[in-house]
Amino acid sequence: METLESLHHQVRVCQWCILSQSRKNAVPGEGPERADIMFIGEGPGFHEDQQGRPFVGPAGQFLNELLASIGLRREQVYITNVVKCRPPGNRDPQPEEIHACRPYLERQIQLIQPKLIVTLGRHSMAWFFPNAQISKIRGQPKKIGGIIYFPMYHPAAALHQPKWRRVIEEDFKRIPQLLREIERLVEEEPSAPTRAEQLGLF
Repeated sequence: METLESLHHQVRVCQWCILSQSRKNAVPGEGPERADIMFIGEGPGFHEDQQGRPFVGPAGQFLNELLASIGLRREQVYITNVVKCRPPGNRDPQPEEIHACRPYLERQIQLIQPKLIVTLGRHSMAWFFPNAQISKIRGQPKKIGGIIYFPMYHPAAALHQPKWRRVIEEDFKRIPQLLREIERLVEEEPSAPTRAEQLGLF
């Protein structure tokens, strides 16, 4: 049977797209195989490419602070990106690059089976909500197939535009409540007020 470790090895030697030609290290992701929470960013940056680990640069330091603010350590969650190799110059990942990495992210979700997936940034959000605008759906959890998806701005947004820091911090503080409620969320008839609606899910 495939394990998370074997999947990580496949990512490290992957040659499926042009990003493999310029990377120093592929960045599969890290965290426990049965993590309740999975964070999905957009793509590795300079520091991640150097170390082969996700979110270890300035945005990663902010993510660590956010986790600490709700009583979590990064060792308790799984962290990865939509694309596993750094786009040159930290440009946006191209559609064909996202497509090439898609099987890896799908298998990570299948293996980890998280209760909550937090998307960080618009490219991560678009993977699950292709026609949505992040400014309109950020901070609004949605249940799909037994998993709660919670779109947020990328932590790097707060580094580039400090006005987003408070927004990100406020959204992050909702995570413990979501985890507490996930076990009680049940599928109900659309005509009846659902527990999800009471929680502000859409």
